[in-house]
Amino acid sequence: MNEPVINVGILAAAELSFTLEGDFIVGKDVYTGTFKALPTGEGIQVGNLRAAEWLFEPVNSESYFEVHEVVIGVDFHWERTETQIFRGALKLIVEENRIRLINRIAAEEYLRSVISSEMSATASVELLKAHAILSRSWLLKPLVQSEGYATPELISSSADRIIRWYERDAHLHFDVCADDHCQRYQGISRATTRNVNVAVEQTRGQVLMEGERVCDARYYKACGGVTERFDTCWSEENPVYLQPVRDTAGETEFPDLSRSEKAREWILSSPEAFCNTTDKKILSQVLNNYDQETTDFYRWSCSYTQQQLAELIHRKSGIDFGDILRLKALERGPSGRIAELQIAGSKRTVVVGKELEIRKWLSESHLYSSAFVVDTFPEGAEVPETFLLRGAGWGHGVGLCQIGAAVMGERGYSYQDILNHYFKHATIRKIY
Repeated sequence: MNEPVINVGILAAAELSFTLEGDFIVGKDVYTGTFKALPTGEGIQVGNLRAAEWLFEPVNSESYFEVHEVVIGVDFHWERTETQIFRGALKLIVEENRIRLINRIAAEEYLRSVISSEMSATASVELLKAHAILSRSWLLKPLVQSEGYATPELISSSADRIIRWYERDAHLHFDVCADDHCQRYQGISRATTRNVNVAVEQTRGQVLMEGERVCDARYYKACGGVTERFDTCWSEENPVYLQPVRDTAGETEFPDLSRSEKAREWILSSPEAFCNTTDKKILSQVLNNYDQETTDFYRWSCSYTQQQLAELIHRKSGIDFGDILRLKALERGPSGRIAELQIAGSKRTVVVGKELEIRKWLSESHLYSSAFVVDTFPEGAEVPETFLLRGAGWGHGVGLCQIGAAVMGERGYSYQDILNHYFKHATIRKIY
């Protein structure tokens, strides 16, 4: 196959502001400067002109565009607004009474930004190579093999059981979005180092494969000591390359963390793992400035009063549980992450899953992970006054642990070693 061109959804808003630096062509007209885009009955107004949709094509590779007030980290605790710079073409369409801004860009140029946005452009070359391959794999899988991506959000719901998981395909007019729902893509301002260029160029067209199929490569910040199985987080599938892995150099065995008593022992301890690090130099390679605001990712805790938790769950779930009496893990995955949580209240008892939905219900944004245990105070109280959650890891835990991989890179592991550690039974192959 040839290198594909990717359509990336940057943002959608009632009004957009952008600046064209250099010349861009629409039809036979040349545009440069700052513009506002407004929806109208006839489509979109840019300046004094209206069209059903707009496609600004750069005259040359030196032209780029700035998008103002882009919201990043949507609904996460690091949400903020920034101006971002992009190469490639800029497309504007009307989508649900808002203007959708789409960036059309070659896959390899897109990846230069992704591996810098998901981590830091100053990361080691070996880590950046590993991330380029897995990000390319994740990107290209539905373009090469489209089956299995028909439903954006799969839901099993009844009065006392709500099981929901979220997939990547909730996009109609573009291939991927630019935020954490897909892969962070924050423009060329992130990709500023020689290491990034080397990593992308030296792995050009390389992906992870299982047999003749591109792997659905997943990644996250920190596993907490053991990686997770696919079906704990998404559909009832178990790819052989996404099986649980102990995140250490020599040790391969780990306790059965699907058992609550073993999960408690594990989470309340601090076992050796690649991602069990406080080394600021290594963390700065993986975490961008706003990610570095999170300091307690390997083991973390949070507490709620009865009123805080009851109001939070009511607001996030839309269900009035009354007083919260108990949070009980009914099903855990091999990393200790909860796939099904029973919430017992004075008015209702409901089972919620999977891991991301649990994290959404129990936090203003998202809990770091669903690998947690719960203690209530006073102990034995019928209606607890305080709930203490203590947990492990940051993210869903499936596939590559970014912080663990950064430590591996710092210790001299090659990108092949890093990928072989987290993706057993997968091979690296060049497809263009």
